[in-house]
Amino acid sequence: MELSDLEKIRLAKLQRMEAEGIPPFPTRAHLTHTTRQAIEAFEAAEAGSNTPVEATLGGRIRSLRHMGKLSFAHIEDSTGRVQLFFRINEVGEELLARLREDFDLGDFVEASGVMLRTRTGEVSLQVHSFRMLAKAITPLPAAKDEVVNGEVVRHAALTDPETRYRQRYADLAVNPEVREIFRTRAAVIAALRQFLDERGFLEVETPILQPIYGGAAARPFVTYHNQLKQQLYLRISFELYLKRLLVGGLDRVYEIGRDFRNEGISFKHNPEFTQLEFYMAYADYLQIMEMTEQMISFVAEKALGGRTITFRGNTVDLTPPWKRVELRQGLMDVTGIDINAHPDAASLETAMRERGLPVKPDQPRGKLIDGLLGDYLEPTLIEPTFLYNYPRDISPLAKSMPGDPTTVERFEGFICGMELCNAFTELNDPIDQEARFLEMGRAYEDADEERHPMDEDYLRAMAMGMPPTGGFGIGVDRLVMLLTGRPSIREIILFPHLRGREDE
Repeated sequence: MELSDLEKIRLAKLQRMEAEGIPPFPTRAHLTHTTRQAIEAFEAAEAGSNTPVEATLGGRIRSLRHMGKLSFAHIEDSTGRVQLFFRINEVGEELLARLREDFDLGDFVEASGVMLRTRTGEVSLQVHSFRMLAKAITPLPAAKDEVVNGEVVRHAALTDPETRYRQRYADLAVNPEVREIFRTRAAVIAALRQFLDERGFLEVETPILQPIYGGAAARPFVTYHNQLKQQLYLRISFELYLKRLLVGGLDRVYEIGRDFRNEGISFKHNPEFTQLEFYMAYADYLQIMEMTEQMISFVAEKALGGRTITFRGNTVDLTPPWKRVELRQGLMDVTGIDINAHPDAASLETAMRERGLPVKPDQPRGKLIDGLLGDYLEPTLIEPTFLYNYPRDISPLAKSMPGDPTTVERFEGFICGMELCNAFTELNDPIDQEARFLEMGRAYEDADEERHPMDEDYLRAMAMGMPPTGGFGIGVDRLVMLLTGRPSIREIILFPHLRGREDE
């Protein structure tokens, strides 16, 4: 690496320590408390026995100031921050000089001493010994302090989005609110697991590398296994493998993991994303609908402590029941078009042109309907809403409604104008499923991402008997976006995919 002048100075300090036999990166730390534990132990002793609390703490130096024979520092670990109080009578002249000469902001330090409260009332560690745990050669971005109404306000040290996403380690190190986002994300995933585990679901793992992709309308990433001489796909969905398990007698299964879709990047799309899917035997889409609103409100309560969220300036309450709108009626309300009156693509295209709506020519009927939904209806769905009863054209894996072969038992959940989840009464008729695979293959070009390939092994499994089933999928990243009020998926993925830089 090419070093800056400041980095060269820090590197020289590191080399001086090594020359003097002082390891700048010792192998082990010997901590007795986290910063929070030490403060809590002191406050408990202060309120009770007043027994001295000895502690050895570790963390990154966040502030450092020297005042004659005294020095003060703040260190931070994952639980909080505490002040270190160095006095020449306690640590000696040599160690205090070493602190001033070799230690910098950003270094990791281990300090031992006794907890006390300073004259200003701050709980601190009066240090009697300390050492370097890890020397930071590159300084962290510096925070900017501003006096507002007589108080010091510290602004975020790193605000440029491009730099924050590319150097997430620096973003996390200097922006505490970013660390909180990912703690919330972990709490969301834990709450999803708790909700399903308590209802008798079994968590499973299915293949990421698949010989045939399926379960969603998306373009896959393609790879190749050299020894097997086999083309494989990174999965776009868990669906077809999870439903095989229902054939095998596992009645309630779920998976939380990564899916991969070779599609565009946007504020709500990343090529690699986290998905939850579950499948429940002997259930239909109406039961799954009720379960969905219960699950999302449960997760919000667990992760946030409440059911009200704010996203893109909209404040909504996640408490059930959610609003329910039939897709056909919703499209009529916003476009004036009754999709049931236009059973083929040509008729629907004509109706759209008559209303001045832009139309890409030669599109299948399903794509036209999906476009109307995304462009005109979805942005209006602010409060938690289920759209239900979808055209068969865009739902090749859902069961048709009794008496209406053109409509399937499917719903999608929307909050603040963004699609959140998708669910079906699953198709379990292998003959009907095979016909739909063939139909999708004819209706779409080979290169079309909506084309659904034939999966003969899945049909073979279904032919052995699959119970009536309700299935569900939700983008975990989008759920975290909503619950944390973050407008971009890049804010809630630790390492989002970005375009390359010429200088990297």
